[in-house]
Amino acid sequence: MTTTLQRIKDGAATVAVIGLGYVGLPLARAFAAKGFRTLALDIDAAKIAKLAAGRSYIDRIPDAAIAELIAANTLHPSADFARLKDADAILICVPTPLTRQREPDMSYVIATTESIAAHLKCGQLVVLESTTYPGTTDELVRPILEKTGLKSGADFFLAFSPEREDPGNPNFSVSNTAKVIGADGAEALALTSALYGAIVPNLVPVSSTATAEAVKLTENIFRAVNIALANELKVIYEAMGIDVWEVIEAAKTKPFGYMPFYPGPGLGGHCIPIDPFYLSWKAREFDVTARFIELAGEINTAMPHHVIERLSKAMDARFSRGIKGARLLLLGLAYKKNVDDTRESPALRLIELLEARGAAVDYHDPFVPRIPPTRHYGPIAGRASVELTADSVASYDAVVVVTDHDAVDYALVVKAAKLVVDTRNALRAFAGNANVVKA
Repeated sequence: MTTTLQRIKDGAATVAVIGLGYVGLPLARAFAAKGFRTLALDIDAAKIAKLAAGRSYIDRIPDAAIAELIAANTLHPSADFARLKDADAILICVPTPLTRQREPDMSYVIATTESIAAHLKCGQLVVLESTTYPGTTDELVRPILEKTGLKSGADFFLAFSPEREDPGNPNFSVSNTAKVIGADGAEALALTSALYGAIVPNLVPVSSTATAEAVKLTENIFRAVNIALANELKVIYEAMGIDVWEVIEAAKTKPFGYMPFYPGPGLGGHCIPIDPFYLSWKAREFDVTARFIELAGEINTAMPHHVIERLSKAMDARFSRGIKGARLLLLGLAYKKNVDDTRESPALRLIELLEARGAAVDYHDPFVPRIPPTRHYGPIAGRASVELTADSVASYDAVVVVTDHDAVDYALVVKAAKLVVDTRNALRAFAGNANVVKA
């Protein structure tokens, strides 16, 4: 441990980051920018090739930032996991999705940990960053690593430090967001503190890996539950003829005791739609039912159906026809505004549901030129974003605003469209327009 700690303090440590997505690549960039020799590992050969050529595939990381680190010889992209033997610290940033049955899919974590075990050596620090249920680091990762004969806390060191990425937020990044760390023992905590302290000014140590895992889930459950409340209020107030957006804008003027959350067409991103179910799944092991979390999940996952119901009623009222056979345009495929991230986007579910009802669906998104491959929506992968012109908008029976990107010409849409269903209050400037219906 002493040698590894000194190498970290001297800036001489080699840091390996496994999984180069929206979490792993910014993390690898942060270490490489501080001068650490950083191994950027991924099984996706296309990602490795782009990085090696000095190019980025994540919108908020410019090509120049990657090219600079490649030129400085601090960022080393590779698909060769045998290079793990050269690392002092190994950070796991792989996906932790849910199955269709809303149970944790730990296959990526297991496969990655097994790859680490094949090259594990004394003195290495292994940190899991992937969001997961309390107990994963201790109950799943540690036993796989200890099958090598090496012991956590004596031969190698183990910790959990949850990612706190917020795609599209220009104010916060890895380097200025407090880092929660929980470790398997005092020595592991000291190593983890030294490592992350090199790139993050504010560390938040907690008593165990399970506590750190619970911190991350709590953050995201807080958002999921409050968004579910906003979604439920939207449905209730719609029935009363009250605009929920107006209610929220007025309520948030209260300087205490209230925090605004906003309704939408459903939850997206890798965290909020998924993480709460990790805790509800784990709670069942202790004969505890996470009723509040489950209810929030039911409300949020039902929102695409609510949007379709509103669309169907609006089309019936306007055109005396239903969704079957209609040509529809979705504005926005990303899960949130001004990003290219489509993970768990409600737009994907809306396309699936609308086409199951016989509609022909196109989309326009300035950040997503083509629908990327996904676990659950394979048939629509590769579909291209259509051009947004007055003529193209006018050719659709209805337009549905799913993501409120700033780069969309909403005035053109409202003027040209026969009907616009707005799920994000993006068209508030056109309040009172007969073509616009909120959902």
